[in-house]
Amino acid sequence: MKILLFHHLKNVTGHSEIIFVTAKPLRPADLWDHLIRDYPLLEKYRKETRIACNECYVTEETLLHSGDEVALIPPVSGG
Repeated sequence: MKILLFHHLKNVTGHSEIIFVTAKPLRPADLWDHLIRDYPLLEKYRKETRIACNECYVTEETLLHSGDEVALIPPVSGG
């Protein structure tokens, strides 16, 4: 799956995009666990970051598959 990172998430990981290979579908919490193992500084942003899959926000029960495009979206402010 292709994982897109924005703003401070990009800065923390050093990547705007990560290719994550998985043999089985994952729930968002499982994906976070894997990402934090590789990029421990992401833990700080876990609670405030939304996850979208194929351009739609997901719930905790959504299954993320190998071919999906997943975006980690930090809080957005503005007017």
